[in-house]
Amino acid sequence: MTTCTTITSPLGDLLLVGAETTDGITLTSLSMPGQRNAPAIQPGWRREREPFTDVIRQVEAYFAGHLTEFDIRFTRGGTDFQQRVWRALEEIPYGTTTTYGALAEQLGLPRDRIQALAAAIGANPLLLVRPCHRVIGADGSMRGYAGGVERKVRLLTHEGSLQPTLI
Repeated sequence: MTTCTTITSPLGDLLLVGAETTDGITLTSLSMPGQRNAPAIQPGWRREREPFTDVIRQVEAYFAGHLTEFDIRFTRGGTDFQQRVWRALEEIPYGTTTTYGALAEQLGLPRDRIQALAAAIGANPLLLVRPCHRVIGADGSMRGYAGGVERKVRLLTHEGSLQPTLI
């Protein structure tokens, strides 16, 4: 049974989707409005907040500045290559960034595989939990983020890896 709920965050509403197991909920997606490849609520999905209590607590603690690492049960999903890239994303510490090139080097990928790396990052179904927002361009530019570059900047500023800009 697929279960979902929506929670409010500083980035807008977040859609949490999970699969129920005998041990409780396993998160399959955390997405934002307008996100590329985000799931849409389907007929037959059960809308219920209670199974996501711990996920919601952790997301709220993250945005309050009290949590720097998530401890959430989630479904791995994806291809072998995507899983490899996503595991590397999970290792990027809070408050830091890395580049696409550095991530490719860490994974032993040749330069001509950076587009495939970027595509795998863009297919990440677990925004925030699997911190794809911490990957930036080699020149420091904010490149592609399925949730939108403005949200990427807000997340990196929240984590302290970007300085707030004064207008």
